[in-house]
Amino acid sequence: MKIIFNTLFTLALFISANCLPLSAQKISNKKANGYKAIWFELNQKYTYGDKYSGALGTYTAKHTPLAIYAPEVQKTFFVYGGTSAENARHLLCMIGEFDHTTGMVSKPTIVHDKQGVDDPHDNPSICIDDKGFIWVFVSGRGTARPGFKYKSLAPYSTDSFVQVTEEEMTYPQPHFTKDGFFHFFTKYSGVRQLYFETSTDGEHWTEDRQLAAIPEKEGEKSGHYQTSNVYQNKTVGTFFNRHPNGNVDQRTDLYFLKSNDFGRTWTNVDGRPLQIPIKEKDSPARAINYAKQHKNVYLKDMGFDDQGNPACLYIRSNGHKPGPESEPYEWCLTKWDGKKWQTSVITSSDHNYDMGSLYISKGLWQIVGPTEIGPQKWGVGGELAIWQSKDEGKNWTKQKVLTQNSTFNHSYVRRPKVYQSPFSFFWADGHAHEFSKSELYFGDFDGRIWKLPYEMTASHEKPIRIK
Repeated sequence: MKIIFNTLFTLALFISANCLPLSAQKISNKKANGYKAIWFELNQKYTYGDKYSGALGTYTAKHTPLAIYAPEVQKTFFVYGGTSAENARHLLCMIGEFDHTTGMVSKPTIVHDKQGVDDPHDNPSICIDDKGFIWVFVSGRGTARPGFKYKSLAPYSTDSFVQVTEEEMTYPQPHFTKDGFFHFFTKYSGVRQLYFETSTDGEHWTEDRQLAAIPEKEGEKSGHYQTSNVYQNKTVGTFFNRHPNGNVDQRTDLYFLKSNDFGRTWTNVDGRPLQIPIKEKDSPARAINYAKQHKNVYLKDMGFDDQGNPACLYIRSNGHKPGPESEPYEWCLTKWDGKKWQTSVITSSDHNYDMGSLYISKGLWQIVGPTEIGPQKWGVGGELAIWQSKDEGKNWTKQKVLTQNSTFNHSYVRRPKVYQSPFSFFWADGHAHEFSKSELYFGDFDGRIWKLPYEMTASHEKPIRIK
């Protein structure tokens, strides 16, 4: 059940002389003194370390987008999972802004304090509407912890946010389209099942509609992960995998669905109408049968080419355990060429949770991610590189290595929904196997890198140029 708060009424209370305390109004305006990313471990231990641990401030791949450039004010707004101190693991859902005219970042705002939760599955994602209001979607975790939607009190401002909803919502993927808000997300109605909802104003939402719930066989549980995007501000598309009997460690197969009418109807990639939720594993929505190949599939990012053909970046491997047992960890791109699905292998790395982003422009496709082995081998992340393709993803070459001889692994490189140099991508670093300090960085395709200030005394400060 969604609890809807009247934003205008709350705002009126906020400016009233006799207003309620801020905590009663669910207004968030507390600033943090610097950019401190959260470190996390899942605590599923194997011979070569935890299933995943390390710098997860820009986690997960299923939270998207995490940043947006707003040309109206020449600022990039970005969210991340932060914490209060170098030795802390208390999750704070944060937002910051980079001003492209001054080259400065603001002190980050704590949009939501997760009250002792240390799990970056509760990290936020971001959306900006057509009036410039910034929306922060704070993930919950199944039914155990609720999710929240927040709205900025002023357009293009990260100073204050008001809570709009409290609901069951995991892995939020909000997009603002020509028709309004379109939100892909997950509910634990089975194990992990895909849903979506829509809204024209952000405050009044449709009922949750189930998108996919595919069991391995009748009577078994189902589960999915997805990554989504929008083409020409209208067509929404999502790639998803499936988890046989709900087992996330057996995630496999690759599916694609799209809608051109705000979620009223759905088709597969070549326009064949499909009824949702998808419940058959051999559905026409399936792009690749990876179960037949005994391959795991870890989704990273997706995009559309200028013709509206979708492409998905993912890692495929031989299992969920870290280390050589699950090798090779192949970075794959599957795209629709207008007639059939084509898959290319870009490179390989050393972990299922190595995370990069896909950039598609006419004549040049690029990937930025930790494809190079880092200081903590067999751990999340590594050293960063840029890969490029000049034939629409068929063949790839390493264009540039961004980081070398690092102390910690760099992980979860994220693409702003709209990006502007120098804030073309951002990420965090941290020790992949042991608790450590975690810092945030951003960079561009020229190879320049800046570190966000870990400690701040002024309201706005310059990031530190490190390359």
